[in-house]
Amino acid sequence: MAEPLRLVFMGSDPIALPLLGWLAGEGKGLVRLVGVVTGPDRPAGRGQAVRPNAVRAWAAGRPLELLQPEAPDAATLTALSALRPDVALVVAYGHILRDSLISVPRLGTLNLHASLLPRFRGASPIQAAIASGDARTGMTLMRIVSELDAGPIADAEPVDIAPLDTASEVEAKLAACSVALVARAFALLGGGGLEFRAQDHALASFCRRLAKSDGVLDFSAPASELSARVNGLHPWPCVAVDLAGTPVRLGLADALPGGPPGAPGTVLGSDGEGLLVAAGSGVLRMRRLQRPGGRMLGAGEFLRGFPVAAGTVIPSTPMPPLFAASPFRR
Repeated sequence: MAEPLRLVFMGSDPIALPLLGWLAGEGKGLVRLVGVVTGPDRPAGRGQAVRPNAVRAWAAGRPLELLQPEAPDAATLTALSALRPDVALVVAYGHILRDSLISVPRLGTLNLHASLLPRFRGASPIQAAIASGDARTGMTLMRIVSELDAGPIADAEPVDIAPLDTASEVEAKLAACSVALVARAFALLGGGGLEFRAQDHALASFCRRLAKSDGVLDFSAPASELSARVNGLHPWPCVAVDLAGTPVRLGLADALPGGPPGAPGTVLGSDGEGLLVAAGSGVLRMRRLQRPGGRMLGAGEFLRGFPVAAGTVIPSTPMPPLFAASPFRR
C-alpha cells in the first residue's frame, strides 16, 4: 500500500472543519496532515478579546506544524519547504499565494472553491450564488495558478440551494460535500490518476469581497431580487432597513408574485408569515427581523413587540452589485 500523501492545509474559515476532521480521521489512509497555515489570532466579539479562528482552534494540541503569518512570507516558504509536502490544499485562506509557495509541494497546490467554476470566481461565491437566484452551487477542486480562481479543474461536487436557504445553510452543505470531493480526488492523486481540465474562461463570472455597505435594499427592484439579497447576505454583512427610524436587520425573506400593490417600499401589512412590503414587482415578505440589541425573531413575534403600521414607507438605498461578468476593480 502506498504511503499517505504528506499534506499541508491552508485556511482560516469554519467551512473547512468537516474536511479537517476527515483528514485527521478516516482520511489517514490517503493523507498525513503535517502542517496548517492559518490567520493570526484577532480581536473578536463584543469584548474584542483576542481569539483564534476556527481552524487555529481545531489545530490546537495536534501533532502538526502550525503557522500563523499575517500573510505568507519568506519564513512561511522556508517552514513549508522543511515539511516536504506532497500536496497543499487551500480552503478559504484569504491570501493570494506567490508562485514560489505554490510550487513547494511536489504534486502542486490545490484549492477548494465554493462555487461551480467558472461561475463566481472571487471572494464571496456563496453569497453571490444565493443573491443571483441560482438553484444550485457546489465545491470545485482546482489547481492554483497566478490568475484568481482560473486554474484547471479536477472535480466538483454540486449542492442544491433551497428557496429559503441563507448563506449559513448553503455553507454547511458545501462544508459537508467537500469531504466526498477530496476523498475521491486524493484517492487518484498519489498514483497520477487525477486529471485536470481547463476552465472555459468565456463563461466566467466574478464576485468580490463584501462590505457592511452592501446590506441595503432598493425597493424598486423585483421582490425576488430583494429576497435573494437578504438571504444571501445573512448572517454577514446582513441587510438592514430603516423601519420608522429604527435600523432593523433582516435574516430571511421570500417573494410573493403579483403586480405592484403600492409604491415601492410601502408596508402593506402582515400575513402571519412575514411583514409585507411592496417592491418594483411583487411583494417582499420579511420573515425574520432583528431590532438593535434584540434577537433575530420570526416576523410574528417581532411585530408583537415592534408594530409597523401599514402605509409606512421604508426608504430605498442603491444596491452595489455583488457579482458581474468581468472582474471587479480593486
